[in-house]
Amino acid sequence: MVDARAGGAAARVGAAAGKQQPSPPPLLSQAAAELQLQALSRWRWWPPSRAGCLMTRRALPAVCVAAALAAAVVVLSAGGDSPNGMPTSLFFDDQQGLEDIPASNLTADHLLDGLLTADFRYLSCRSRYEFGGYHKKSSHKPSPYLIAKLRKQEALQMRCGPGTAAYNEALRRLDSGDGANADAGDNECRYLVYISFRGLGNRMLAIASAFLYALLTERVLLLQGGKDVADLFCEPFPGTTWLLPRAVGRHSPLRDLDGYDEDSKDSLGNMLQSGAVVSESAAGGNLSWSSARPPPYVYLHLRGGYGYHDKLFYCGAHQRLLRGVPWLLMRTDSYLVPGLFLMPPFLGELEAMFPEKDAAFHHLGRYLFHPTNPVWNAVTSYYRSNLAGAGRRVGIQMRVFQPKQPRQQVLDQLLSCVRGEKLLPEVAAAATANGDAPSHAVLVTSLSPWYADRVRDEYGGRLAGGVHQPSHEGRQRSGDAAHDMRALSEMYLLSMCDVLVTSGLSTFGYVAQGLGGLRPWVMPRPTSWDDWVEGQAAPEPPCQRALSVEPCFHSPSYYDCAAAKDVDLDKVAPYVRRCVDASWGIKLVNESRSEWW
Repeated sequence: MVDARAGGAAARVGAAAGKQQPSPPPLLSQAAAELQLQALSRWRWWPPSRAGCLMTRRALPAVCVAAALAAAVVVLSAGGDSPNGMPTSLFFDDQQGLEDIPASNLTADHLLDGLLTADFRYLSCRSRYEFGGYHKKSSHKPSPYLIAKLRKQEALQMRCGPGTAAYNEALRRLDSGDGANADAGDNECRYLVYISFRGLGNRMLAIASAFLYALLTERVLLLQGGKDVADLFCEPFPGTTWLLPRAVGRHSPLRDLDGYDEDSKDSLGNMLQSGAVVSESAAGGNLSWSSARPPPYVYLHLRGGYGYHDKLFYCGAHQRLLRGVPWLLMRTDSYLVPGLFLMPPFLGELEAMFPEKDAAFHHLGRYLFHPTNPVWNAVTSYYRSNLAGAGRRVGIQMRVFQPKQPRQQVLDQLLSCVRGEKLLPEVAAAATANGDAPSHAVLVTSLSPWYADRVRDEYGGRLAGGVHQPSHEGRQRSGDAAHDMRALSEMYLLSMCDVLVTSGLSTFGYVAQGLGGLRPWVMPRPTSWDDWVEGQAAPEPPCQRALSVEPCFHSPSYYDCAAAKDVDLDKVAPYVRRCVDASWGIKLVNESRSEWW
């Protein structure tokens, strides 16, 4: 398949740029409508038409270079930048000149080597089958066992999902307070409800973790949608929805999911302390419910800062206990996957699914998260206009958690990292680069424009591909649909780069590196709970290469259930190591070194 990242075709289509610009197509969502209204008052600019670029039956429209690229020719050849960032007018569903692709014409590149099913209409979610055209072909292919598990999970979601007779019966039993159905056996539908929590990066890592747990325990995954999930992501499962319908029962446990916390009487930790669970042996190896049947639901409190009893979730005996509970409600803000790999009941399944353990999120993220058409249109339009023509794209993700840390010190750390690792040509070299040298483009994502401006000043516009910043929103607004659509678009733009520099502890950067299969250079960051001291020295070295593309699990349990004591986790298994940006956290690595970009 032709790589949609190639920018050389722009010159061949520049003559098409003079076509009349169309009116925007119908919008998909309220959030997209709000973005559109903002655009009308600010830029009054629309992407040029793509009607003249007819898609063939065997190629995705991502490879059809259109009139919008004519602007990229001017920008890249002049060494220009994108001062206006990503116009909000890009966030609409642009399908003009496109046509659906028959499932029989989808290739292994479209389906990410079998990771994705072909059971969706292409135009319903363009990012699903276009993703591969904007990223380097991954050398880390999904295992046949993982592919089989995904197809089995899709069938389960369809059989037991919202709107089915099985779901309605399970909901009736939950709302009535009935426990598990003793006569149902293994065919009973069981559910895992993820409770939305924190910012978008945290939520994506938590959803991936919840999905893997659902795979391991044969549960239907349902998301507390919030107001923005449908604006951000396409449905990952064919023929059903992963969004939890609004609870209608006055006393339904699903009615006020935001009210669950560490003090909830129905949490696993509190039930273990209240006598709801009894030990069947003196050694405590087998546990059972004190009632005749398992409870109808259990709340799993797995957010950062959780206590000892809630962390017993990671023990095999407690997993056997939870097996019979029809509904599990999970709140977490973390990437739990390394913790699941340390649980003996799951290890065999996990090793079969992920022979390359350090590719877990790379596969899970690319399977689950497909930006909606408005978000994907913004991503691909910005990419083609600003980044496609560069020979080397360097992504810089800036996040400062300690507001008292001087900006100049953070900037000096970044520039020291970039120079020390030779990620960009020296200023003099950039000025004298000839046509044979690869052009460089820099993508900066930050809540502030200051860092991109300083990088632009440092290189004086002499990078052939320029320095670009899609947005600078000033502050994080979690749960704001328009803000999250921008954040998601920037995660995907970072994943399309060749090289990444990220800020330590940032889940935003974790998502980007995992989707793109990029092993970043990580800049250590003081945490938000650290006290900043005036004159405090900058970290040295300024950055370190991450051990793998996997996200860091910031809040693992150090408790060894079999030994009944805390242990040093990075000495328990050869595929678990401490994170370079969080000494208390752990991440998955490959025992035999695998190459990532």
